Amino acid sequence: MSFTENDINQIESNDLTLIGVKKQIEIFETGIPFTNVSDAATLNSGIMPLTDSKIEAYVTLFENEKNKKSLLKFVPASGAATRMFKFLFKFVSEYNSNEQSLNSYINKNNLRELSLFMVGLEKFPFYNQILDVLKSDGIDYENLANPEKVWHFAKAMLDENQLNFGNQPKGLLPFHDYKNNHISTAFEEHLYEAAMYATSNGIAKLHFTISEVYENKFNKEFKNIQTQVEQKTGVKFDISFSFQQQSTDTIAVTLKNRPFRESDGSLLFRPSGHGALIKNLNALDADIIFIKNIDNVVVDKYKEELATYKKVLAGILLKLQAKAFEYLHQLDSKQDIEGTLVAIENFLTHKLSIKISDEYKKYTDCYKIEYLQEKLNRPIRICGMVKNEGEPGGGPFWVKDHKSNQSLQIVESAQINLNDPKQEEILKNSTHFNPVDLICGVKNYKGEKFNLEDYVDHKAAFITEKTKNGKDLKALELPGLWNGSMAHWTTIFVEVPVITFNPVKTVNDLLKSPHQIKS
Repeated sequence: MSFTENDINQIESNDLTLIGVKKQIEIFETGIPFTNVSDAATLNSGIMPLTDSKIEAYVTLFENEKNKKSLLKFVPASGAATRMFKFLFKFVSEYNSNEQSLNSYINKNNLRELSLFMVGLEKFPFYNQILDVLKSDGIDYENLANPEKVWHFAKAMLDENQLNFGNQPKGLLPFHDYKNNHISTAFEEHLYEAAMYATSNGIAKLHFTISEVYENKFNKEFKNIQTQVEQKTGVKFDISFSFQQQSTDTIAVTLKNRPFRESDGSLLFRPSGHGALIKNLNALDADIIFIKNIDNVVVDKYKEELATYKKVLAGILLKLQAKAFEYLHQLDSKQDIEGTLVAIENFLTHKLSIKISDEYKKYTDCYKIEYLQEKLNRPIRICGMVKNEGEPGGGPFWVKDHKSNQSLQIVESAQINLNDPKQEEILKNSTHFNPVDLICGVKNYKGEKFNLEDYVDHKAAFITEKTKNGKDLKALELPGLWNGSMAHWTTIFVEVPVITFNPVKTVNDLLKSPHQIKS
């Protein structure tokens, strides 16, 4: 496949290489193999259950140790909130009250979401803000017929000359109405949360990955709320931002795997998904890193319970990490090696859910030591898992690689071959869901940072079909941040209650009780 001089200049100006782009095209041509799931991870078979006594013990451990550690909360917050309002964009552009009734439109388009939106209008945190916008535009909202009310309300939310919510960062949208004329954003809620569980020596450090175009908006929001939040929590906040690096963009191709070209003949490069953020995460330095998505927040009355489980997961990390470090030091010293090997084998099997290779028992002690060192000396992540209640997304599975080695992984349904009855059955039998609730240890037993890019399974990428200017194309997404990008980490799954998972994927999610003051 040949590229022009202009192509090469464009590739290099995007901080990419010609060799790298050609490799991406090869992936489109060869395809990406499905993940081979060998079983669903379930309670006591890959997922750790919690008891009241364990909860108390892990919280105490974390509280006793946190001021000796550097803590950081990492929040992926890139992109605009467009998908939150997908059904409303459709409604505003299509509906004409002169041609059909609102009920007829809803039934014809199967828009149950719109019905729920209508019923909950006054409960949205931006309700009064919308009314003010309509009033300033000279619209007599109170005297409109109901269909016209809903249409004008939605239009004021989305129109680029009005509030333009669909083109705002999700983290800065109105999320919660505290009834004292204070409307909080998801960004603000993350600060209050961090004060409760991600604070060391009175300082909470948070890092948000955002789109560069929104940096000034986030900085402005922080300046507006900083004094109030710090006074209310008694915590100082250290906020930093980073952007998805241009060098992680991937080339788009046609359905025939030829480079997709814009109308001016230039190549099309696209952001490669949240897997690109492994570079951002790798650049950070902390002993414990909490990872949570920007839209997964709650109102104040639920925060204490939520914070408890963050402390539990962090306590589990500290306990397991301390034992792993102890064993690694023992392996270095080579003292009482027989007893040490047996103890580590039990630790890997029963505490870290690592299945030791059948070949291991044939190894000499020298090779056993190398094998165990490699298994122990990895980044570690503790992942909260909630019972599956039908949410789309990934879940916890036992995965078998090409060498028949099994490990715990977070797998998306798109990675599973649903045309294989056995694989489909395993997916159906899965009981838990991944809410992106991770506590990460990214330093080794000598206190050195791991290079996280060494632990990525590059074969766990995604190929998706998109459109651009009405033309079909194929896009390549890097292995997801908590999927293939962490495939070779030590992974522990822990069952946590569903209250810890409250994403706002559509605007109607703001009507659910964890986002309502009076529920």
